[in-house]
Amino acid sequence: MTSSVAKQSDPNPIVACTISRDVQNFDLLIEDMEAALGESWGDLGFAEALAFFNQPEANSLEFVAVAIDEADEDDLVMLGEIISLANKKGIKVILIAEDVSPAALHQLLRQGADEFVPYPLPEGELQAAIERLRHTPPPVNHAPVHTQTHTHPALANPTAGDGVILAVQGLSGGTGATTLAVNLAWELANVDKASLPRVCLLDFGLQFGSVATYLDLPRRDVVFEMWSDTDALDDDIFRQALVAFEDKLWVLTAPADVLPLDMISSEDVNKLLALARKHFDYVVIDMPGTLVQWTEAVLHASQIYFATLELDMRSAQNALRIRRAMQSEDLPVDKLRYCLNRSPKFTDLNGKSRVKRMAESLDIRIELLLPDGGRAVCQSSDHGLPLASSAAKNPLRREIAKLASSLHALGKSDAEAA
Repeated sequence: MTSSVAKQSDPNPIVACTISRDVQNFDLLIEDMEAALGESWGDLGFAEALAFFNQPEANSLEFVAVAIDEADEDDLVMLGEIISLANKKGIKVILIAEDVSPAALHQLLRQGADEFVPYPLPEGELQAAIERLRHTPPPVNHAPVHTQTHTHPALANPTAGDGVILAVQGLSGGTGATTLAVNLAWELANVDKASLPRVCLLDFGLQFGSVATYLDLPRRDVVFEMWSDTDALDDDIFRQALVAFEDKLWVLTAPADVLPLDMISSEDVNKLLALARKHFDYVVIDMPGTLVQWTEAVLHASQIYFATLELDMRSAQNALRIRRAMQSEDLPVDKLRYCLNRSPKFTDLNGKSRVKRMAESLDIRIELLLPDGGRAVCQSSDHGLPLASSAAKNPLRREIAKLASSLHALGKSDAEAA
């Protein structure tokens, strides 16, 4: 590694440099830069970077890796200037962040960072980001959004309209409903390497839906337009409203603005779900925490309706209340599958006993025990990545992967029997 770009004397020009308060705080970045570029890179501080971009030596740079942590959030203005100046010089920017708030990440990405990689760096992720930068085609101006989505194989060949609908609803705040929905959709999209299922993730949280945040996707105005005029909803409008995540998962994000939940009706929801089932093998729905008129439509359309809860009084009370409410309306309560988030560990006999007593007192079956994924779950969401990409060995990710595999195996066996 070269300690200073400005004093670089190697005849081979540097093609990249790290920009950080102190690169020694990012030892894994140093190792990955050396593995990817050998000695053809340098290191700069924040103030040095602004000056260096105006020097002739900067013309040889392909990209810079801006590495920050929570201590650098006070320097967001300077960091934004660095990214903007790099863009003007035609230099690509990889943003590497550790424990940085979502608001700060959002601000820097809007400044023009080309790639984002969380720190600690996932194995091979820096090299993959570099390859993406080097092979990114030039932008095509004036290309309509629907042209790209129309030709995608996941949307070009409709199914028989029999896609499986899986809904997820939290019975109280913070029980991991969105985490389950996002990661279950991603695991289903990758469950069969020989024949990847077509998977769509729908965020029905019209007010505070956060699927877009969990996957670092833009919230598009066309989503509001689609919900505003469902009479005109057809295949093309549905395609335009979707956003692709790594070309494997298609997402309908929540609208950019906060909307009333009663803005849409059961008829609107049924029409959208019919289109989703027509184009996808699996449709995962992240439901709002509130019961609304069209909750009944989703419940009837779903094969499985996951309800997430925790081992506490508020979850127990809400589980009892939602069960009574659905029974009073003669709704299919048998579709509910209770998922206990942050479940006790295998050796926690007292915790297991509490789970059993809770299920017996509520007269329900808790069929899915989701372990506590710890800090990595929050970091994964803040970085806009599924757990499979940021913490593949996390116990929560492994349990969700098992669930996806069992659901897919069940679906295949049912299809073969039919």
